[in-house]
Amino acid sequence: MDIPDIHITDKNHISLNRFREMDYLSVDKYHLPIELMMENAGLNLARLAAGFLPDSGKILISAGTGNNGGGGLVAARRLSGWGFRVFLDIPDPKLKELPAYQLDRALAFGAKIEKVDNPDLFIDALLGFSQFLPLSNEYQNAVDDANRFSCTKISLDLPTGFNAQTSTCLFRPDLIMTLAAMKTELLPLTKDIDIFLADIGLPEEVYNKFGLEQPGEFKRSSLLRLLAPK
Repeated sequence: MDIPDIHITDKNHISLNRFREMDYLSVDKYHLPIELMMENAGLNLARLAAGFLPDSGKILISAGTGNNGGGGLVAARRLSGWGFRVFLDIPDPKLKELPAYQLDRALAFGAKIEKVDNPDLFIDALLGFSQFLPLSNEYQNAVDDANRFSCTKISLDLPTGFNAQTSTCLFRPDLIMTLAAMKTELLPLTKDIDIFLADIGLPEEVYNKFGLEQPGEFKRSSLLRLLAPK
């Protein structure tokens, strides 16, 4: 998979609290719909996942009730549309409105709600940047089950059970695809986990307002591999 590399610098990572402000500004001032950002996130996640799968690969996606789960369900739809076998684990069936729409779309494309035991790839899309500890029993059980898989494991944005104060996580992914900008709290994880950055459509002006440089590489690729600082 041909994904450009960029080094992490002081100009391209931001704290989770500041990133929340970036996200809200993009919605409020620039009228960037959450559904569009979700579509962009899910498409990039599907592209990343496809690069680690055989053509007939079997994927298990664990999706939560909020926007992170919605991004995972967009990926489920795209991967199903490309001919992969996609299975869904929905620990909490009380999805919010937009993720519920995404679930219907994924099922229409052929994804199945079934928790398979031996996937070729697992995607953690349970909780996003607003998650809190401790996890619910349903999510903790999902994390415990997923940690036992021997396949490649990917987290969307933040691994489920991420502790921002200690930069540790309960779910142990091989890869993380973070959205729009590298999160400062993820920096310690670069020693052991490959981290990718996905363009979800935030304008350059938003990056500049928060003292960041929008990656110029986004002009030719919406998915970048982040390398540890030089």
